[in-house]
Amino acid sequence: MPKKQPPHLTGAAAAFVPLLALALTACGTQSGNGSGAGDGSTSVRPDVPVTGVHWTVESVTVDGRKTAAPAGAHVAIDAKGRAKGNFGCNHFNARATVQGDTVTLSDTGMTEIGCPEPLQGFEDALRSALTGTLKARLTDGRLTLTSADGDTIRLSEQPPAPLVGTRWTVNSLVSGEAATSLPAGTEGKASFVFGKDDSVRGTLGCNQFNAPVTTDGSTMTFGRVTTTRKLCAGPQMELERALLKAMTGKVTYRIDHRSLTVTAPDKTGFAASAQPTARPSAENRTTTAPPAQ
Repeated sequence: MPKKQPPHLTGAAAAFVPLLALALTACGTQSGNGSGAGDGSTSVRPDVPVTGVHWTVESVTVDGRKTAAPAGAHVAIDAKGRAKGNFGCNHFNARATVQGDTVTLSDTGMTEIGCPEPLQGFEDALRSALTGTLKARLTDGRLTLTSADGDTIRLSEQPPAPLVGTRWTVNSLVSGEAATSLPAGTEGKASFVFGKDDSVRGTLGCNQFNAPVTTDGSTMTFGRVTTTRKLCAGPQMELERALLKAMTGKVTYRIDHRSLTVTAPDKTGFAASAQPTARPSAENRTTTAPPAQ
């Protein structure tokens, strides 16, 4: 009986091969006793692409210690071989290559915002894990990256965030082209939601607030902001003053996937990140959004 020849890709199938470098692939091979005998069947299943996806960091495990990620920590890899994202406090960019189930990150550069604990601790752990050659595994829209030392990063695919209905958490202040850290002790305390009724409400870091707001293209116009009148610590009052200044009259805004930047005419303002969207479990595929504050 003549020996079977391995199958060859031709035509459209051959043209598809270069695209596999931009996606993780799961390969299964059945080969009988391993000597080439058996049915010789080989299946190749392209998985969710690593490139062109906003991956929100869920947690990082280094030296056996698992740490949950703060809001805003993410990574995205484009088709041109660049990765960019946020370590949890500072933004970064790096050279990236994807081949099969291997992701390699190198030449990482980052901003230099001073980060308080526990953000600094998480940032150090993620920066350490998210470098070099990593093995990638995709399961139900979740991505796990594992280093040669066994450190792991858990990420989930996140869709773009709309302005309305998203809970935005302030993560930095803006001055000109630079981002500056929040006053010490105020990290994660200021958040707000834009409503369908042309309003915005939330917390400034200590006091609750609400205001009318309208949008037109890349601008939004705030009406009179009303707040509660609690006495707040110095850093909280500093943050509230900065946010209230940015929420005065007509300002510009920009959304970059899940990041929002609001800038006043004097080039000061703030940046905020979208709260990660909860993924439904296998038993319950519906989720309830948290109530607006």
